[in-house]
Amino acid sequence: MNIVIAPDSFKGCLSSEAAASAIERGIRRALPEAGIVKVPMADGGEGTLDSLLASVGGRRIAMTASGPLGDPADAEYAILAGSGAAVVEMAKASGLCLVPEERRDPLRASTYGTGQLIRAALDAGCRDFVLAVGGSATNDGGAGMLQALGLRLLDESGEALAPGVGGGDLARIAAIDDAAWDPRIAESRFVLASDVANPLLGPSGASRVFGPQKGASPAAVETLERGMTNWADVVARHTGARLHDMPGAGAAGGLAGAFLAFFAASMRRGIDVVLEVSPFREAVRGADLVITGEGRIDSQTASGKTPMGVAQEARKAGVPTIAIAGSVGPGIEALYPHGIEAVFSLVDGPMTLPEAMERAEPLLERAAERIVRAMRAVGGLRRGRD
Repeated sequence: MNIVIAPDSFKGCLSSEAAASAIERGIRRALPEAGIVKVPMADGGEGTLDSLLASVGGRRIAMTASGPLGDPADAEYAILAGSGAAVVEMAKASGLCLVPEERRDPLRASTYGTGQLIRAALDAGCRDFVLAVGGSATNDGGAGMLQALGLRLLDESGEALAPGVGGGDLARIAAIDDAAWDPRIAESRFVLASDVANPLLGPSGASRVFGPQKGASPAAVETLERGMTNWADVVARHTGARLHDMPGAGAAGGLAGAFLAFFAASMRRGIDVVLEVSPFREAVRGADLVITGEGRIDSQTASGKTPMGVAQEARKAGVPTIAIAGSVGPGIEALYPHGIEAVFSLVDGPMTLPEAMERAEPLLERAAERIVRAMRAVGGLRRGRD
């Protein structure tokens, strides 16, 4: 019996590597002789840098960057072996994970630190970039990142805004001065790895959909939307790029839109970027089962998140996929036609969310064990290869 374990991280409690190891331990208790291949995955959010490094090798470069609220943050980027491409995971410098819940404020949070990571990679000689743009604490339209790379953002009086603008500053921007824009960007190529197709503005835009998740009150959401509208207008005047309703421009609080307007950038599903370099496709060819998972699985998973991408790839090889989630929401039926045979929650009794997150590792182990025992009992798994 050969099983491929390919989960994403369980946000806030387990990395994809830790989740894969927990699932393996559960399988071993039920089926000790199983052949197991672990392929930790990601879809452009937290853990993408780790997943790409695990797949192709390379080195991490640690540095201090400006965090979302301007505090110094221990950050890093990676340079992949072979290609020399830089991997910049925006969550390392501008991520929600860096801000305690009580301090979350997308009116203030900035992507300036992400720009510092890009500038450091340029200084290191990198000209090919993979940008993982998930997990942001920000809603600044990428304006802070652009400041770190040389753009001056001017108010109506022609004065430059201070570095590190947040979403609440976007309404003050009247013009852009690109005289000091880093010329190395024109020599570089950027691939945006994302699982979000939302536009910049409107009911499904960055502010209204993701702002509340980052700490925005209803009044703050409206302030953010007005500021983002002004920013989109300023960008359109300066670059000719209309980000307002562009699919994907709303990813990472509009950071993706800034890349699409100012960089030679293309956007791809994050899971496809990871699958392209990971050993998953090779491993699944000899597998009998794939187990994937992430913190929450619901109707949004079908938009291209890790479990969906893994299942689609496994289905091409004729291998069934089972998914485990910290929580299971409505709309999972949309996943079944794409290769996910069933979705299970790791929660095995009444408990609060903090309790579930604290116990995620043993709960995931037990869920994997129960799944494998149940499948073996009904003849879905063999104890060994025929």
